[in-house]
Parts: sequence; C-alpha cells; structure tokens
Amino acid sequence: MQMSSLVKLRRAAGVTVLVTALAITGRLAEAETLADALVGAYNHSGLLEQQRAVLRAADEDVAAAASALKPVLRWTADLTQSYREVPQLNVLATSGSSNSLTASINLIAEVLVYDFGASAFRVEATKETVLATRDTLLNVEQQILLRAVSAYMGVIEASEFVALRQNNVRLLTQELRAARDRFEVGEVTRTDVALAEAQLANARSGLAAAQGTLLRAQEEYRTAVGRKPGRLSGPPSLPTIGGDIQAAKALAVRQHPLLRSAQHQVAAAELLIRSNEAAMAPRVTLNGSVGVSEEFGGSDFNRNASVGLGVNQTIYQGGRLSSDVRRSMAQRDAQRANLHVVRFDVEQAVGDAYASFATARAQLEASERQIRAARIAFRGVREEATLGARTTLDVLDAEQSLLDAQSTQVSARASLYIAAYSVLSATGRLTAAHLGLPVQIYDPAGYYNLVKDSPAKNSRQGRQLDRVLRALQKD
Repeated sequence: MQMSSLVKLRRAAGVTVLVTALAITGRLAEAETLADALVGAYNHSGLLEQQRAVLRAADEDVAAAASALKPVLRWTADLTQSYREVPQLNVLATSGSSNSLTASINLIAEVLVYDFGASAFRVEATKETVLATRDTLLNVEQQILLRAVSAYMGVIEASEFVALRQNNVRLLTQELRAARDRFEVGEVTRTDVALAEAQLANARSGLAAAQGTLLRAQEEYRTAVGRKPGRLSGPPSLPTIGGDIQAAKALAVRQHPLLRSAQHQVAAAELLIRSNEAAMAPRVTLNGSVGVSEEFGGSDFNRNASVGLGVNQTIYQGGRLSSDVRRSMAQRDAQRANLHVVRFDVEQAVGDAYASFATARAQLEASERQIRAARIAFRGVREEATLGARTTLDVLDAEQSLLDAQSTQVSARASLYIAAYSVLSATGRLTAAHLGLPVQIYDPAGYYNLVKDSPAKNSRQGRQLDRVLRALQKD
C-alpha cells in the first residue's frame, strides 16, 4: 500500500510539473501584441524619465519662488576682541589700555510684508512654467508611443518582405530549373536560361537586403520598446480617428500638449513682466532679533531684543531693473510668436496625418486589386509558357509584377496603421491614459504637491518627500 501510494504521488507530481511546464511554454509562445509594445515603450523609456526629472526641477522652482513670501530665520554668533585706551587723571602718569573679549549669539527673523506683487507674480510665473513642462512631458509621451507603433509595424513589414523575397527566390529557382530542362530538350535558348539565372541572382540580392532591413527594424524595436521583438501578432483593428479634418484640427488646437505648453509659456512671460515692473517699487519688511552677549571676565549676560519695520527701494542700479523689464517684454513677444508657429504646425500635422492615412488606404485597396490581377496573369503566363506560347522573360516579368503588388500591399498596410496613430498624436490623443494601456500612469502633480509649500526637512511632509526621492533613486 505504501509503495502504491508513493507511485501515485510521484505520478501526480510528474503530471503537475508537466502541466506547469506546458503553461509556461504556452505563455512564452504567445505572440506579442501592439499593446504589449506600447506598454514596454512607456515603462522603459529613458526619454520619459528624463522629461519627468525636468518636470520635478520645474516643481522645485515654484518652491524656491514661494520661499520669498515666507519668513527667513537665521542665527549668528560673534566673538569680538576690542581694545580701548584708558586715560589717566595724573598727567605725569602714562596712559593705559583695556582689552575685552565679548561673545554674542543672535536669532534674527525677517519677513516680507509688501513688495507690490513682485514675488507673487514670480511665483505664478513659475506655476505657469510647471504647467508648460507638464504638457511638454505629454508630448514626449506621444512621441515615444508613436515611435513604438512605427517600430512594431516596421518589424512586421520587414518580416513580410523577407517572406515575400524567400518565396520569390523559391519560385525563381523552380523557373530556372524548368528553363534548364526546356533548354536540354531544345524548347528554349541559352538566352532564356541566362535570363532566369540573372533574375534569381537579383532575387537573392533582394532577399539579403530584406534580411538586413529586418535586422535594422529589430534594433529600432529594441530601442523603442526596451527589448528585442519576439513573435509579433498582426496589428489590431485601426483606432477610431473620425473623418472630419476640420473638427480634428479644432480638437488639436484645443488639447494638443504642444499648443497648451506654448500658451502657458506666454502666460509665464506676461507674469514676469509684471514681476520685473513691481521690482522697481519699494519693499516693506518686518525685522526682529533677539540675542545674548557676555564679556569674558564679567559676571552678567546682556540680553537684547528688537523689532523693526523697514522700507527700501533701489533708486539706481546701472539700468538693470529697466533692462529686466525690457528683456521680459521681448521674451513675451517671442513666446507669442512661437504660439502662432506652434498652432500652424499643429494644424498642418493634422492635415498631413489625414493625407497620409487617405493615401495609404487608397494604396492598400488598389494593391489588393492589383494582386488579384497579377496572380491571375502570372498563373496564365506560366501555363502558356509550358505550351510554348510565352517566353521565359514573360514568366519572369509576370512574377516580378506579382512581387511588386504584394510589396506595395505590405508597405501600404504598415503606412496605414502608422498614419492612423499619427492622427491620434496630431490631435493630442496618443497617450497611455487615452489608449487605456495597462500601466501605472505617471502623476505629474504628485511631486509638485509635496514640494510646492517648501516643507521643512524634519516635517511629516518633508519625510514623505525624502521617501519619494529615495524611491526615485532606486528606480
């Protein structure tokens, strides 16, 4: 009984291991989809990480600008040696000296009361810069995902080209064998055999070129997605892009991240003008200090405290303040001009994407009809050649026409998908959130909410920020 139970257990364990191995093999054999490629690109893009770091630096600019509106607290410590001449009442006596060593420590506080909005305008300008940087991050995300789509379709296109070239080499090898057989019986001349040999050599050259293109496409995929391509499944159904170009342009003007970024940059430049103009006005500050001092050799501490309200204004600084205002005005004008350029570029990108989509769709439909006709023609010419009604050159030309039609179809299909996703990118919809990718969407406001109030290092918010920074360093 014990031996029987042991055998049963071993068999059960063997079955479990086999099932597990088959399950793992099945998962490994699963074809990679376009969604998998997009997820890989989103999770492994160094360019996205770089832009996120740029955004965190912009978040810190808000904290630095807001610190001007908060109290400044500092301490000072001094050790002073003083020398005094001590006069003598007796004119015949020589004068003496008195030395003293004094130590003091002071706690000083200063807070800005009013500066006509110079600091507040600068804070708002940095906030607009943060918003512009967030939109720039979104645009980089679109570029990363569009590159992944292009890389995915590039590998599929190159693989299909290799398959077409391999089939072409196989067919031409058969044609060469048939031409040689017919030459042996005197049905064709040596010229026909030479034509078949030349066409086969050209096909082998085309196959080598297609294989090289496939290797380059695989390298591009590895760079764009973060890993080498495995077995790729066919592309999914085309995304919904709509057919109204004017509506798409209007949508792009409203929500394309590049255009929104340019708008925030204009707003930031306007606020910097007001900040630099206000910097020419007086500043009102409240100052306070408390401290103690002691003279070595003495017996008492001297305590002191003071509170004061100060007003100051720069009257002349070599024209720097006026220059700052003029420079910010010029930057505002530059950003306004850039806004117009970006708007036209965005609208043009939408039109170009729709034109590419329409062209690729028309080419794909035409290539399907061309393939049907070319296949019928090739079969007919080859059959007629066996009866002596066609030459070897006619067969080779028909085979080349069929190959050209099939190649056009492969290129048109890849171009159609790239153009469809280019429309999404041009209208600002090619993002992980809009596509519904199964990834953890990066929260651009998360870090900003931690640092916008300039938390103290030992505060609860400061400790939370330290944990976030440690996690970023590990990543």
